[in-house]
Amino acid sequence: MTTLFPRLSPADVESLEQTARAVDAARAHGDKAEWEWALDHVVFPGPQPWTPIVLGLDVIEHADGGDQLEFLLQVVWTDFGQLAVDAAVNVACWCDTDHASHDVDALRLVVGEETPLPRAFQAGAERLIGWLTDPRDADFWRARAALPPRQPA
Repeated sequence: MTTLFPRLSPADVESLEQTARAVDAARAHGDKAEWEWALDHVVFPGPQPWTPIVLGLDVIEHADGGDQLEFLLQVVWTDFGQLAVDAAVNVACWCDTDHASHDVDALRLVVGEETPLPRAFQAGAERLIGWLTDPRDADFWRARAALPPRQPA
């Protein structure tokens, strides 16, 4: 964490690590979360056609018939060179025009003076943990967002 976020105090780094451990503990079946990080994104790379991720977690739940539910927690760069914490739950798309997935619920907190990184990360993690306690059924999430139902395989 100190390499990814060199400007943070030791107490802030400990806060991030503690929050990550809380996310790990919330995983179903005791599976440890697989965190990923990009050392080449420690410094803002400038505006990109994609979102530069500094730290992230992607929890994918597969279901019968090719269905999928995905939970995300990421620290990313905005186009304006600010860090942001993104959290989202996605479901596989069963629309007539297949565009992969839908964000069913999402949260973005831009880091700044009023929202420091540890607080933003904790808020995103709390949202993710809440989602992980909801039903692990993509049809539940699809209905919650009024999306088209899953098509039989």
